[in-house]
Amino acid sequence: MSIEIRPASVFEDVRAVIGPKSPTATVCWCLSHRIPSKLNNSLHGPARGEFVAELCRAKLAPGVLAYDGETPVGWAGVAPRADTTYARNRRIPYVDDLPVWSLWCIRVRPGHRGQGISHHLITGAVEFARAHQAPAIEAYPLDNGDAKVDLTMAYAGLRKNFEQAGFTKAADTTSTLAGHPRILMRLALN
Repeated sequence: MSIEIRPASVFEDVRAVIGPKSPTATVCWCLSHRIPSKLNNSLHGPARGEFVAELCRAKLAPGVLAYDGETPVGWAGVAPRADTTYARNRRIPYVDDLPVWSLWCIRVRPGHRGQGISHHLITGAVEFARAHQAPAIEAYPLDNGDAKVDLTMAYAGLRKNFEQAGFTKAADTTSTLAGHPRILMRLALN
């Protein structure tokens, strides 16, 4: 298996990883932390996919995709923090005034899990942010220790995976997910 990370600019590939099986289903599409909640709550069924298709056509891709050959197998949502709901999130603190980027979602398709793809996605998201002159990148993973995490709620990532990628804990948060505290981790890019 040879994993390649590319900007998420091909909508059909993004849909294959984070889209619903039914086009009328209202699922996250990784919009919950990207857009204001009022807009997020107003988008239903196909409108959510149409919004993501627009994001894929934008100059700055909405994240990165992992490919095994030509098959999209994973997704990471990454963007400037100022362009996400983390810019206004009261539970996730600001460390300083740097215009950091946020990496808030990692998803690996069923059938491809347990193969290290999340590590490739973290590295790819870091490189994507670096290529766009981000001074640092933040993540808000679960600080779960050795406790098992439900895969549905592991989208924020796990502390140990970010530590392996060179991130360090920068702050505690008041956010929890799936019963686990989340921490703010950061990696300087320059």
